[in-house]
Amino acid sequence: MRQGGKGLAYMKKDKKLQRIILFPVLLMALGLSFMIAVRWGSVEFSNQQIIGLFFGYGEEDAVLRTIIYNIRLPRTLTALMVGANLAMSGALLQAVMRNELADPGLTGISTGAALGAVTVMLVFPAYGALVPVVAFSGAAIACAIVFALSWKRGVDPIRIVLAGVAVNAVLGGGTGLLSILYSDRIQGVLMWLNGTLSGRSWQHVEVLFPYSVLGLVAAGLCIKAANLLQLGDEMAKNLGLKVHLARIALSAVAAFIAAISVSMVGLIGFVGLIIPHITRLLVGSDYRYLLPGSALLGAVFLLSADTAARMVFSPIELPVGIIMAIIGGPFFLYLLRKGGKYKV
Repeated sequence: MRQGGKGLAYMKKDKKLQRIILFPVLLMALGLSFMIAVRWGSVEFSNQQIIGLFFGYGEEDAVLRTIIYNIRLPRTLTALMVGANLAMSGALLQAVMRNELADPGLTGISTGAALGAVTVMLVFPAYGALVPVVAFSGAAIACAIVFALSWKRGVDPIRIVLAGVAVNAVLGGGTGLLSILYSDRIQGVLMWLNGTLSGRSWQHVEVLFPYSVLGLVAAGLCIKAANLLQLGDEMAKNLGLKVHLARIALSAVAAFIAAISVSMVGLIGFVGLIIPHITRLLVGSDYRYLLPGSALLGAVFLLSADTAARMVFSPIELPVGIIMAIIGGPFFLYLLRKGGKYKV
């Protein structure tokens, strides 16, 4: 017993050390990935040129200013916010469903948001300002349907996956139908459907930023409930948590931050699946560390994937959604074979 106690204490100390080290490392990785994304592309600039532009020294270069400020910087900031949002959304959904296979894509949230956004863009293009609102409505409805179908005296992980596949198929069919009916307008949203950060402007940043801040604050307020839900429904109830209300609140926050991201960049899958899982291995299941860690790692991961999408087949630029599908598909199969069980 004494030896076991020492082992447990050592494990806790080791995990605490990992947490202390991880966040500075992630912040440095974020800064490095940011500089790489801003510097590299079809036109490459030196670090001195970029630093000089940011801090106002060196010769004025109109081409440099245009490319960095009008093209790369808003795209980079959009990638950072979307990566953080999708990772936090996945982490919250995994707490709600106590299932590490849950993420915005597999639970229908992303597809529901996409169908709502595409409906506005193709059918009612004059009302483009309503895209975020309609996307959130579609995500919320899809999440509610999957949640209802997967419930059988509690959350059944296998039923979540099956219900998510079915709902995704139906909603994806709806998006495909709209694409056929409005084929004359589809070219404008084709890249968007595959998930792309190409062409993101300061307007996208201005729309996304306040929603992202609101989602970050709301997610932070969900930390205590997320930790209690991991203990199981009965234990959470005994500790005073209103379980069903908590699940609805966490699902709403997850749907909100995923939907606003989808409305800006389209369907980018697997970020909410991969990132929380990796972060959990590094810092454990405590959402005080898991949620901010997922946000930082998600930002780094998506920004790096977008840089790869721009550079790998240059001058051809791939949608970042394709890169994520290539990475995320095998990872999902690994989790599925492992069992997809949420471990507390």
